[in-house]
Amino acid sequence: MEIDVQQGDIMRLDVDAIVNAANESLLGGGGVDGAIHRAAGPALLEHCRTLGGCPTGEARITPGFGLLARHVIHTVGPVWRGGTHGEPALLDACYHNSLALAEQNGLASIAFPAISCGIYGYPLEAAAAIAIRVLRAPRPEGSSLQRATLVAFSADMAALYRRLLSA
Repeated sequence: MEIDVQQGDIMRLDVDAIVNAANESLLGGGGVDGAIHRAAGPALLEHCRTLGGCPTGEARITPGFGLLARHVIHTVGPVWRGGTHGEPALLDACYHNSLALAEQNGLASIAFPAISCGIYGYPLEAAAAIAIRVLRAPRPEGSSLQRATLVAFSADMAALYRRLLSA
């Protein structure tokens, strides 16, 4: 699977799925989550209401509705509490479960924000290292996934992703 880095707005990407760093209710919130819900329109919220939420580390898929992306994969990242409360395993699970859902639905392209790196406070370098490790892991035979994009909210985050990918 090819991995690339882009800086900017994840909602402007023409991909099969964008990943939403959601909260457990899946009913929208601040940051990227709220922006995705606003851009997708009210049908996304109505659909999310039928899902019954999503525990931290798991993922759920919905149509993209008003978005350019055809699907939204909602995953709930861990809140950083010092790294001793299972945060690395939970963040790993976010990426792993999002990729698995994409494959189960025959998707070829997926774009990830920096999960848990906003108000959830995950240290950027540690989070980026987990994302890249999971994305570089071999995919199951016959995987539909061809491309994963790491979408950075800042030039510094894009540079961090690129540095770790080149290592």
